[in-house]
Amino acid sequence: MSTAVTLKILHGADRGKVYDELTPPLTVGREEGNDIQLNDERVSRCHFKLQRDNDRLVLTDLDSTNGTKVNGTECQLKILRCGDLIAVGRSLMLVGSEEEIAARLAALGTDNPTLSRDISSSDSSIALVLENEPKSPFPAEILQLNEVPSIPDNLSPGQKAQFCEVLDYLQSRLHRLIESARNEDGKSDVSLKLDAWQRLLDAQARLASMAREVADPDWSK
Repeated sequence: MSTAVTLKILHGADRGKVYDELTPPLTVGREEGNDIQLNDERVSRCHFKLQRDNDRLVLTDLDSTNGTKVNGTECQLKILRCGDLIAVGRSLMLVGSEEEIAARLAALGTDNPTLSRDISSSDSSIALVLENEPKSPFPAEILQLNEVPSIPDNLSPGQKAQFCEVLDYLQSRLHRLIESARNEDGKSDVSLKLDAWQRLLDAQARLASMAREVADPDWSK
């Protein structure tokens, strides 16, 4: 991803607007003074910001009322990549120019990429139909770029130890759940005992709390 940022409004009152050569840090929201002002009553006055951290583009939700979703998942803090979709209120934004998205897809080995979603309601996250535009190489299928996240760079020894503790915690929980799972011969379903299911829910809740604390250290105070 280049230093400059391109955002294209795909859905909402501002549909069709393209903001290119944007220089982070920048903010997006409903109020004047934002680098991108959206005409959307469900968008907060100052909804989210984009900033650079070395070669990464980072989105931070600014405690918005209705939240921010990236590729359909609500997030407080998220590394963005070309081709990602940001949903706020009734507005949907595509990250990156067509050339940048094509380059990313080519690097992933995806030929003739296309984008498409079905808009079932204005509230649906990442629900979009990209109409065939004359010069667009992205006509009509779902673009799903699910990449394994990278390990953070330049961690201190203490941070590495903390990070390993989190991974060890997750791995041990998953290992216990996998061992307790049962599959009957000839059936495609895998079953878990109720206590194992509850442990899985507990692990998910703890991970959600960890992610929230990292994104917003003051949220629990």
